[in-house]
Amino acid sequence: MSRVCELTGKGRQVGNNVSHANNKTKRTFLPNLQNVTLISDALGQSVKLRVSTHGLRSVEHVGGLDNWLAKTSDDKLSTKVRRLKREIAKKATTAA
Repeated sequence: MSRVCELTGKGRQVGNNVSHANNKTKRTFLPNLQNVTLISDALGQSVKLRVSTHGLRSVEHVGGLDNWLAKTSDDKLSTKVRRLKREIAKKATTAA
């Protein structure tokens, strides 16, 4: 399982550890990923996702999973979430 947020695409970053003597060694910065169950209002079902805490705050700020998916481009999303976005859009067109 890769360490990438399924909603925001936030992943691993690379940087340096810098010692007191200014020696530099490579290190990685990993995103704070959490296993979360989010509820889709349009579909009426819950979805288990691996989301960064920053992504979770963003979803809450926008007003839920359905609104987040409507406003986010597909290139950041994982394949599982793209499929979910298509289902929500299909449900919205049939309801309207």
